[in-house]
Amino acid sequence: MKEMIQKTAALMGLALCLILAGAGALFLSWARQPPGAGQERVMVEIPRGQPFFATVRVLSEKGLVDRPRAFRLLARLTGSGARVQAGEYALSSSMSPLDILAALANGRVVLHRLTVPEGLRMTQVAALVGEAGLCPAKAFLARATDPAFARSLGVEADSLEGFLFPETYRFPRPEAPERVLAAMAAEFSRVFIPDWEARAAELGMTRREVVTLASIIEKEAARADEQPIISSVFHNRLAKKMPLQADPTVIYGIENFNGNLTRKDLETPTPYNTYVHRGLPPGPIANPGRGALWAALNPAATSFLYFVARADGTHQFSSTLREHRKAVYEHQISRTKKR
Repeated sequence: MKEMIQKTAALMGLALCLILAGAGALFLSWARQPPGAGQERVMVEIPRGQPFFATVRVLSEKGLVDRPRAFRLLARLTGSGARVQAGEYALSSSMSPLDILAALANGRVVLHRLTVPEGLRMTQVAALVGEAGLCPAKAFLARATDPAFARSLGVEADSLEGFLFPETYRFPRPEAPERVLAAMAAEFSRVFIPDWEARAAELGMTRREVVTLASIIEKEAARADEQPIISSVFHNRLAKKMPLQADPTVIYGIENFNGNLTRKDLETPTPYNTYVHRGLPPGPIANPGRGALWAALNPAATSFLYFVARADGTHQFSSTLREHRKAVYEHQISRTKKR
């Protein structure tokens, strides 16, 4: 009798093991099997702090998970549920439950392209970031104008104006403003190589002074091939202690500029008015690109002290005031009279 009971128990145990093994095999097969064959991407946004059950509900509603309870069990068994990261994901029904969990746990979020053109002000960069949905423009500007944060990124200034390097970036959405700013400042540091630091020292300029001059060159030059020549004009003026007389610096110092630069504006003594004050302005007026930075460090060898814009956006350069007045009459005054 005892032997029969033992045999029965053994058989029952074996049967239970077989049942569990079969159930496990089915569960594993389900975990590896996509719920559908659709390749179309489905965008899923997981807010920071969202409970996992709420995430599973969203996945189920979008047709990405066909068995929510089994999905939660799989997440518990693999430990993936506790590692799900916030962000925006591009998923599809052709992904298995294991694939989806791996994507969420490893933070394989969608990266959005952000292109920052040369010559934008910090406020304009903030607007681009806000329009891209990365972070609010106001939050971006608040951190960009935080002196302590600027110094933490190696920028010895009260703001990051001039150091938000123009480039194409890719960020998740949303993103912390600190991470966006850090990426742009890091790209600037990568571009401004040690040889450039040495060249700045040869010119008797700090890195920030180079960036300030480059920002003026960036705003003045419509064509890249004119940047070294425009740079030479400003270097020559600085050497002769002449005011730079750069309109873009005056405009930068005018709050809510209406697009019409007047004589009164040129005579208003703001810190950035280089008609009133000699030398460089207090800081950059825009974020210059690689070409303008290089030009600031490597001015062309000229005797030019003046330039005036032609109708096509290029410039006429002059070495004397008399030549310059003639060029101004030819390219601006006479053109105005004809109109």
